[in-house]
Amino acid sequence: MHGIRRCYLAPTLFALFATLWQPSCLAADEAIVSRIEAMEAGFPVQVLGNRLMAHQALSAFYGANGYQRVWQSAELRRQLIDSVEQASDDGLNPADYHADILSGLTLRPMSDFSEDLRADLDLLFSDAFLMLSSHMLVGKVNPQTVHAEWTANRRQRQMESVLRDALERSDITGTLYSLRPSDPAYRKLMTARQELTRLLGQPWLPLASRPTIRPGDSDERLSEIRRRLSLLGELAQGTETGTDPLVYDAELEAAMMGFQARHGLESDGLIGRDTVAALNLMPVERLRQIDATLERWRWLPETLGDTYVLVNIAGFEMKMVENGEEVLRKRVIVGQPFRQTPVFSDRIRYLVFNPTWTVPRTVMIQDQLPQIVRDPDYLPRLNISVYRGWGADRQKLDPLDVDWSSLNRNNFPYQLVQEPGPQNALGQVKFMFPNQYDVYLHDTPGRGLFSRAERSFSSGCIRVEQPFDLAERLLASTPGWSREKIDRVVSGAEPETVVLPKPVPVHIQYWTSWVDNGGQLQFRNDLYNRDARLIDQLRKTAEGDTRYTTPVSVANPERAKL
Repeated sequence: MHGIRRCYLAPTLFALFATLWQPSCLAADEAIVSRIEAMEAGFPVQVLGNRLMAHQALSAFYGANGYQRVWQSAELRRQLIDSVEQASDDGLNPADYHADILSGLTLRPMSDFSEDLRADLDLLFSDAFLMLSSHMLVGKVNPQTVHAEWTANRRQRQMESVLRDALERSDITGTLYSLRPSDPAYRKLMTARQELTRLLGQPWLPLASRPTIRPGDSDERLSEIRRRLSLLGELAQGTETGTDPLVYDAELEAAMMGFQARHGLESDGLIGRDTVAALNLMPVERLRQIDATLERWRWLPETLGDTYVLVNIAGFEMKMVENGEEVLRKRVIVGQPFRQTPVFSDRIRYLVFNPTWTVPRTVMIQDQLPQIVRDPDYLPRLNISVYRGWGADRQKLDPLDVDWSSLNRNNFPYQLVQEPGPQNALGQVKFMFPNQYDVYLHDTPGRGLFSRAERSFSSGCIRVEQPFDLAERLLASTPGWSREKIDRVVSGAEPETVVLPKPVPVHIQYWTSWVDNGGQLQFRNDLYNRDARLIDQLRKTAEGDTRYTTPVSVANPERAKL
């Protein structure tokens, strides 16, 4: 902070060195300098009862600007205040950006306040912009505190430079807008959130979950169910059915099946426990689900790629996008709650047809060892070979020569490898993006599970329905490969690896809400119970450096005038 201290030299030294100083130093605002010095010393600083949060960015910004005030323009202040008040549209809390103070300044000229208070408000405006712009760009919550395995390349910028550019262009609104994720899916979800807020304050008393209501039944709950489906847009409001409103008629059944489909439930028209639980989900809880998804979008890279594969774990779905157009959508099976599929981004680098499967150690010990002990024919029946050791020196053993009952997690010096074939757990193709979790996309011999509404049956990897459609799209630009060749290679039953000329980004995400291609707002069950922790952190007030508990407070009697 030597540059700041020069402004406080004794008058004789000031006269001696005045010609060497920059004009910005001479014009430095003493109140701003003192606040910045306090923050750089590690003290929390409060301005009018609001704590400044963006310590490093504030110091860098004002240091580069000669510690002068920058929010003299009433129009720029109005743009920022409007943006702060609209932060809830992005699932963010306006209170994190000093909304309580700033909103009262909309019509107040800065000349109403003393010089010191103008400096304090200038810091407050800058802090609000820096915090809001940062949260728009990379999210409010550190994703690693919610998903320990997070490895996506997040968007990065120098926020003090973003503020300087916004002020120079006199465009606060446009700058903040540009920091949002640019994918249309984010904007669609924002719009859906705005529409859903109209339901806040509506009565939403819990419906009893028993007994199951079937088409043709009469039930006193049906009147309230009709009202909720109307509010949620499934049933036209004011519809005259010509029948008793307490009778489950065909029109209500059709609306209920649409509701079930939007919530990832079995679309059977039966109003059972899971359907009632979805009907009981209050509007504010739905908003929080959307807020969690909007935050997860902000964690993603600037662009997902011209061509990419995206898996939504909670939605049990995979899609492939080429040049902004969805070209493929498939159902997937993901990890069980106790073997969760991780959230991360990577690149698909190669495909393996007719793969072998080296059984992960956890699966060997926890799942397969008990079955091998019970059933001596288990390994031969599934075409699983047993090896002692690893690599080129490993030795193939006869399963009957191994005393399986003597083995445990601390004593298991073997590898189990399933050979290619119709029973192979990976099916006939796997899509490889080598990663620390040993997770990838693959085929499966158990295709009947794809018909289930909730599909969490794997040990962490992602099983893809109709995987050869995905293989064909990925290999479309690979010379010599076609669907006919894929079928020919697979029928040969010999392993074959194909390296992609250009790796394709793959993003494995966890979204419990989104807007589909038809404009329908979709919700899914929080399969891994991850939303609650994220929502809790989103609702917390943003905090700055807490190394010191005694804040440096700006006491000013003019605060009461705000």
